[in-house]
Amino acid sequence: MTEPRGYSLDDLKELMRRLREPDTGCPWDIVQTYQSIAPSTIEEAYEVVDAIERENYPHLKEELGDLLFQVIFYSQIATEEHRFNFNDVVSDLVSKLIRRHPHVFPDNTLESRISAERTQDEEKQIKFRWEALKKEEREAKGQMGLLDDIPVTLPAMTRAAKLQKRASSAGFDWSSMEGVLAQIEEELEEVKEAVRRNQPDEVKEELGDLIFSVVNACRHAKVDPESATRATNDKFEQRFRYIERKLAEQGETPEVASLERMDQLWDEAKQALQKS
Repeated sequence: MTEPRGYSLDDLKELMRRLREPDTGCPWDIVQTYQSIAPSTIEEAYEVVDAIERENYPHLKEELGDLLFQVIFYSQIATEEHRFNFNDVVSDLVSKLIRRHPHVFPDNTLESRISAERTQDEEKQIKFRWEALKKEEREAKGQMGLLDDIPVTLPAMTRAAKLQKRASSAGFDWSSMEGVLAQIEEELEEVKEAVRRNQPDEVKEELGDLIFSVVNACRHAKVDPESATRATNDKFEQRFRYIERKLAEQGETPEVASLERMDQLWDEAKQALQKS
């Protein structure tokens, strides 16, 4: 029996071209646009993250392939519109990364190498050079404000962390976690006051401020807020499913069970799942 052949990046590009052929391609692929496949790109990126967090590395390989396909898809559409092609994407990426890493490519070429080990002072300068180079790139694109290039379409907590990090690079930040925690306490009191006054719009605003402050605490603790929230979501889901299973064993559902009974099972779930 013949072993299946291994495919290359060129094969993937040819496959994508064939899928988009007007007369013989796939009817679904032919009608897609940048805008129509953008939601799939976001979904595929999240599936990559999910596979990593679950440490499911065979699945990660598959999800990385799906994410790569998105890049190939956009590049094929751009090729048909005579905007750019996949090779242009790769070339621009390599050029940018070489430019941003003069501490690795001293002559601004892929072949160049540093001649000796870096000193401690040189290590400290790397981050400053990196930020300076990115600032130059933003200014070259006409993005003069410090926050201009942070996409508004990012998940809200991820964008909050990026806004805070960028502002911090200009010195606008708490000097310690104590200041951040004090801010959280202040924002919580403002939420309580808004709730007391029964002002829905004010409650929304104050809750947003509280969440923003909690994201800042995550950043200071070097914790990714999206990852932390996903972990909490997963923990809640496991515990609530435990409640459902236990109630089902007694012929009950959450809809008819008392809150006291579900609270009891919740505490039981915390103990049981902690041991497993």
